[in-house]
Parts: sequence; C-alpha cells; structure tokens
Amino acid sequence: MDPVIIVGAGPVGLTLALSLARQEVPSVVLDEGPGKDEPRPARTVVLREDTADLMARLTGLDMEQAGTRWAGWRSLRRKQVMREVTFDDAAEPAPLHIAQHVLTGALREALAGERLAKVAVDSRIDTIEQEPSGVTAHTRGPKGTWWRGSYLAGCDGPRSTVRKLQDIRFPGRTAVERHAVAALRAELPWHGQALLHRMPPWRTSGPSAGEVTGRPLPDGVWRLDWLLPPGKDLVTPELLLARIRETLSGWTGGSTPSYELLDTGVHTVHHRLARRWRSGRVFLAGDAAHLLGALGTQGLDEGLRDADNLAWKLALAWHHGPHEALLDSYQAERRGAVSARLRAADQVLPLLRGGGGLRAYVPGASRGHDVLLADGHLGRGALGGPTAYAASPLAPRHLEGEVPVDTAPGAPIADVRVTAEDGSVVRLRDRLGRGALLVVLVAPGTGVWDRKHWVTAGVMPRLAAAVAALPHPAELLVAESYPGAAAHTVLLARPDGHLVAALGGVRPADLYSAAEAALGGPARAESGAGAR
Repeated sequence: MDPVIIVGAGPVGLTLALSLARQEVPSVVLDEGPGKDEPRPARTVVLREDTADLMARLTGLDMEQAGTRWAGWRSLRRKQVMREVTFDDAAEPAPLHIAQHVLTGALREALAGERLAKVAVDSRIDTIEQEPSGVTAHTRGPKGTWWRGSYLAGCDGPRSTVRKLQDIRFPGRTAVERHAVAALRAELPWHGQALLHRMPPWRTSGPSAGEVTGRPLPDGVWRLDWLLPPGKDLVTPELLLARIRETLSGWTGGSTPSYELLDTGVHTVHHRLARRWRSGRVFLAGDAAHLLGALGTQGLDEGLRDADNLAWKLALAWHHGPHEALLDSYQAERRGAVSARLRAADQVLPLLRGGGGLRAYVPGASRGHDVLLADGHLGRGALGGPTAYAASPLAPRHLEGEVPVDTAPGAPIADVRVTAEDGSVVRLRDRLGRGALLVVLVAPGTGVWDRKHWVTAGVMPRLAAAVAALPHPAELLVAESYPGAAAHTVLLARPDGHLVAALGGVRPADLYSAAEAALGGPARAESGAGAR
C-alpha cells in the first residue's frame, strides 16, 4: 500500500504526518521550503486545551514550558474593567499561548524520529493525477520527481496549489480585519494575564481608537495586537513605535517603561471557506480549506482539529480498505464546524465594528459586546467553544439503551482519569490518536482495588466480550466517575476523542451498532481500491 502524500510542512501537515505514523500509516511530506523555520516571536498561536494536549502527545514537548497558560483574562473599556476571569485548571483550563516556530520545530523534531514518515524538502507540487487505485503527484525542480500515494492531503496554506489543481473554489471575504502586531519584552501590570482593552483613554476619537490585545508569552515576552482602521494605509515603523510607546505608558500610568522590541508585523484576517474539502482521494486541511481569525477565533487551532479528524479516518481506510462514508464524513464534520464558526463571526462583526445601528446605544450593549469578544479569545460559545459534531453522518440512530451524560453526543469527551488494560492509571486523552475506539465503563469504587480483583467481576466479563466482538479494535477502560454519568454507564468514543454514545449498562447490540455507525458503516470493497 502506498504512503499518504502530504503537501505542506506547516503545523497542520506535520501534525497529520505524525498522527498517521502513530497509527502505522506511512507518509511523505512535500515541503516546498528548505526544511527550516525562521523564528518569528510575533507569529503566535492560541490553543485550546484539547489541541494543546494533542500537540503534547505527538511531540513530547512540555507545553507548560514552551508556551504560557494565561493566569486570567481582563477586559477593559476606556478606564473601566468590564470583566475579569481567573482560570482554574479543573473548572476552566486556560488557553495555551505559544510561538508558532516553537510548535513547528517540535513537530519537525518528532517527525525526524518516525520511521514511517519522510520529509522531502525543496519539493513544490505542480501536478496531481488520480486513478481508482491511488494518487500520483509531481514536484518540479532540477530533478523533477513523481510521487505515488494512496491518498493526498493538501495542507499547503491559503494559496494552496492542491486546491487550485483540483479546481476547488475558495469564496469569502478579504481583509475582514487588520492588526498591527509587535512582540516585545516588558514588565506590564497584569502578570500572566491576557487582556483586551477597547477604546483606551489615550486614543479618544476616530476609527483608530480601536482596541489593543495583550497576550503573555514565556520569558516576559508579550504579543500586542492593535486593531487597525479599515483601509490599506501603510503601517510604518514610526506609527508602530508610536503605538507601542503610548500603549505601554498608558498601561503603566507614566512615562514609557523600558522594553525590548523583538519582532513586528501586520496580520490581515480573511474569511474564506473551500467549497469542497474532498475530491476523490485528495483532501484539504488547515488554511488550504479555511481562513478565519476575526474576534479571537484561532485558525491554526481549527487546522489542527482538521488533521486530528482526518488522520484516523485515512488510517482506517489505509489499513482496512475503502470506507467511503467515513472519508466523506471528514468534509461534513469539519467544514460544518468551521462554517458555523465563520457564520457566528460574520453575524457579530457588524455589531462590534460600528454597524450595530441603534442597538449600539442600548444600555449594557458594550458589556454584551465584550462578552462576544471574550468568547472568541477564550474558546467559548459559538465563536470559540469546543467543536461538537451533533449532526455528524457518523452519529448512531435509535439506540434503545442510550442515556444522557454531561457530554453531548459528538462533543469531545471529558478528560477523566481511567484505568487502562495494563492496570496503569492515565488520563483519558492519553489514549487518543492510536486508531482504536475507546470504551469506558463508569464503575465507582474500582480505584481502591487492584485491577485483578474486579476485572473478572460484575459486568466486566460481559463488557469485555462485547468489546472484543466490535467491528474495529477497541480499548476497554474503567473510570471511577464521569460528569453526569451513573454507575455502570458505558461510553463509546472515537479515536479522536468525540463521544459516540453513552449507554445505560452493558448492551452489546447497541454498542456494536454505535461502533459500526461511528466507522461509517461496514467497509465496502471496491475494485482497485487498494485494500491492504
């Protein structure tokens, strides 16, 4: 069976390659660059808890050392504090803020040690040919090369060559927002806290009054973003330095404190969504498939979710033959999720950026606006909340034994402590990304006994037999508790950690039906499909 061809060696492409390798699927990453990434402190990403865990699992990187988890969030309007949030690791984990080159470097280093992954540098793709049994791609250069693959994933950014070669439209809006960006080392009053300052008092009028966002990074470094007025006015070094000085002096209440300027740039936000994310054996992911980023929504975070969603589906098809419904579900789930995020942002933008009409003068409107902005930055609500595939084509239908828990079907599972089959106690998320379904029995009291005392008692033998009979490899885990779940609740989760179903007790028929639905139904053999 031929490897998966991945076009693009950014964080999304590298994540997909690592995720496939962990599921015993070979890949070749076509990197049009030299294989190195220039450090850019002003180019950073904010990751939600589950995507930060994904990066830690794949790279082994200590995310707490490599990035910064915010201690809190503060919203100000002029001189008034509108909102303060203190993060708690258990009740509300903080977002992780990390420089993108640090993340990419860790992914490259991890990939270098993978026997199943190969990176080909200076390899710019110019041709893709498909046939029933696979994909062929050509990279140009002095030694033009043809590459043969089972599938191809275009993770090659906003100007994706893969998307263009597949003639996939990329409609949307250009320059939704523009921000001047600076990374600097300075001592600010809000140690470890991120903040959003709207209508700062030192800028009292005109469209340039805007807003500034400050996000801490390790070693006393901050990333500051100033919302720019509409238009294409050039952001000169003098203008940016003036913004830095007035902002720092405004926040510290005196003259400009000492600071070290590390990097600057202008970040332009576009909102675009590819019409199709699958074309036969070719898929799009990351910025090649979508662009978003206004109001705090994080494009790379969504791109990493693309890779996580696609990896286990490609792995299953690579190992077990065509699962067309499963592969189709990638577009249905991920495009649907990003589309909903874009719709929410586009509905809110006119209200927040001066197009709200009389609503902008309603008492309390500014506080409501702050909530909307904070949702995007903090990973809450329609603008930033966790992705749930409620309407997924992989959702099971008519399970008699289904019971409600605090996690809705299609949403990410809670990261509870579980006992694995070898007797070790681990976090549930540590078992993700291996290609297996996860079956979790909620059994209060098991934590005080050695596994050998309860593994053959009660409902365990019957459940173990039901798990062994599933249509796909599954790992049986036991949890002391799960939010909203009664004793003997059985949870089924996909390899990417989204809940398939919660069942009241051991129900082998329901468990089998739910597992089969999550896999897109039975595998369907096709002539020349390349089943392994």
